[in-house]
Amino acid sequence: MASLLYRLGRFSFHRRWLVTAAWLAVLMAALVGALTLSGPTQETFSIPGTPAQKAVDLLAGRFPQASADGVTARVVFAAPGGEKLSDPAYQRAIGTAVAELKQAPQVASVNDPFTSGTINQAGTIGFTQATYTANADDLTDAARDTLTAVAARARASGLSVEIGGNALDSSPNFGVGEIIGVVVAAVVLIITFGSLIAAGLPLLTALLGIGIGIGAIVTVSGFVDLSSNTPILALMLGLAVAIDYALFIVSRYRDELAAGHDHHEAAGRAVGTAGSAVVFAGLTVIIALAALTVVGIPFLAQMGLAAAFTVAVAVVIALTLLPALLGFTGRRLTAGRIRQPRPDDVRARATLGTRWARTIARRPVAVLLTAVIALGVVALPALDLRLGMPDDSTAAPETTQRKAYDTLSAGFGPGFNGPLIVVVDATAGTAQAAADQVAQQIRGLDDVATVTEPTLNPAADTAILTVIPASGPSDPATESLVRAIRTRDGSIPGATIAVTGLTAINIDISAKLGAALPPYLTVVVGLAFILLLLVFRSLLVPIKATLGFLLSVAATFGTVVAVFQWGWLTDVLGVEQVGPIISFLPIVLIGIVFGLAMDYQVFLVTRMREEYVHGTPPREAVITGFSHGARVVTAAAIIMISVFSGFILAPDAIIKSIGFALAAAILFDAIIVRMTIVPAVMTLLGKAAWWLPRWLDNILPNIDVEGEKLRHQLDDRPVERTPEHVPA
Repeated sequence: MASLLYRLGRFSFHRRWLVTAAWLAVLMAALVGALTLSGPTQETFSIPGTPAQKAVDLLAGRFPQASADGVTARVVFAAPGGEKLSDPAYQRAIGTAVAELKQAPQVASVNDPFTSGTINQAGTIGFTQATYTANADDLTDAARDTLTAVAARARASGLSVEIGGNALDSSPNFGVGEIIGVVVAAVVLIITFGSLIAAGLPLLTALLGIGIGIGAIVTVSGFVDLSSNTPILALMLGLAVAIDYALFIVSRYRDELAAGHDHHEAAGRAVGTAGSAVVFAGLTVIIALAALTVVGIPFLAQMGLAAAFTVAVAVVIALTLLPALLGFTGRRLTAGRIRQPRPDDVRARATLGTRWARTIARRPVAVLLTAVIALGVVALPALDLRLGMPDDSTAAPETTQRKAYDTLSAGFGPGFNGPLIVVVDATAGTAQAAADQVAQQIRGLDDVATVTEPTLNPAADTAILTVIPASGPSDPATESLVRAIRTRDGSIPGATIAVTGLTAINIDISAKLGAALPPYLTVVVGLAFILLLLVFRSLLVPIKATLGFLLSVAATFGTVVAVFQWGWLTDVLGVEQVGPIISFLPIVLIGIVFGLAMDYQVFLVTRMREEYVHGTPPREAVITGFSHGARVVTAAAIIMISVFSGFILAPDAIIKSIGFALAAAILFDAIIVRMTIVPAVMTLLGKAAWWLPRWLDNILPNIDVEGEKLRHQLDDRPVERTPEHVPA
């Protein structure tokens, strides 16, 4: 592996014009595809095979007018204090709004609150519900603009008018947070390298890789239905790892130059050594993301594959385009740089990393216990983790969706915002009688506020009932009610009972995601363990890496619960609404963080093993290897934290929580686990850290990730003079 990458690095450096032109052509193709072939992204989450989704599919064939998962808009009217909606002026304004909505684009039906009974008993709050012919992905801007314009004209009469439902949902947008993250990354790179050119290369290659990755993903959206969060996750992860991978190779390139090698040879050696670590670190991330396909959840599989593709692009660019760009920089790369220590004087120069490693080596047990206990305390809030899906109750307080939700809750009760649609499937002509019996049974259950009269389809073989819970959509009591209704299935001969609607769909998604977590963990940890076994040729190092990852994930869950569920530091972080954690966050977080945690494990421990296989005693190998990698790994962690933290500024609650969780996870894993716990454990293990049974050692392929064989080959050959010109 190292020899192949060494030759690839030399080739890219020597053929820099060809390699650069090829990548620019790929970038242009991706951008042209994105501009000409892209399609809309999906705003809704669904999982085929869940009970609620099966009911939706049944209604689509038997009762299409029910629109169980279609686009709806609830225009909520509230009279000023002391007045009622029945006052003539307000009644005329509402009637005008209803008439305008009936003529609006893509609207299928609109109810009149005065004739349909959707006004509360006090007469102060009512609503009209508009059902659209399009789904959430096909609703046009004209339809949304007309809806908001109708509401604005109704407000002119003195009414308070807000819009709920999913008609105004929009795709999450990129904002200034991402730019801030890149700026912070640039500052960290400049401090690390002491050179604008050296700092600019990782940013340049990262932006080019993101352009290719996002361009390709947007192009694919024209042929495959993609979640609106898919490009954002790919951007978030691809940007962070691309900068990190380039950082490691540029840092190693400068070390090779400092060791006296010419530019051509330094590029080959940097790609052959640090590039090997990049390949296996990238493979770990790709495995963790691609493994999201095994959980059987389409939108998660799409997000995982898209992000994995972006990471793969970042790896290939780091191995090819980066050495090509190094060929253009020449001596300018090291101009004005902060002096890098030579390999033979690392021990003589007491860097901060060296002093930190020696401090840990003197008291490894105390350091280990302190770090583990600290992470354990931070993880305690995770015991109260509650999962759910976003709805209008989780929207920001100033949004019209949230105001509509609160107004309906005040006028009709909290359960009115989360109605359950009960579907009764019976033989032709018997649906009415079966539905009446089902309605009677449901009225006797706990937490039921209202059960409507059955509505039948023309064939009289399917009926729907609307059940209004007494509790809100995200309340545990509502989930219990859904389960209780489903247990009634089979209680009436010849009829089946199903529950759907947005609330039931969200409950099923959360349950499916929870059930998918154990098999996903098994696949990810198992494949990554094998990969780390190959990289380090050790049993204990992969086990230690996995346990450290579990600690950092537990602590991350604790902070996410404390902030987004309990409401700690919400003013500081700009979190406007607390509640259950988004259901797919844990599984996405585990996949991404496991891959990134193994990144730092590979980069840091590879240098320790490199020292050990070259004959350094185990304790000194830990200190020397840590000293080599600490500065670069710390810089890489700060860059990732900065990039992920930029997404905390996003207005979308899902993106905000993912960005915060990833930033916290990198902080815990890189700073506490990899930079503190790892050297402590490696010191305690000593030579045993590298133990591998002889029989296993004989059957494992030697992939030479440290470049040991490569180094011997290069040191034994005659000195080679490279004739190519290196720009000054």
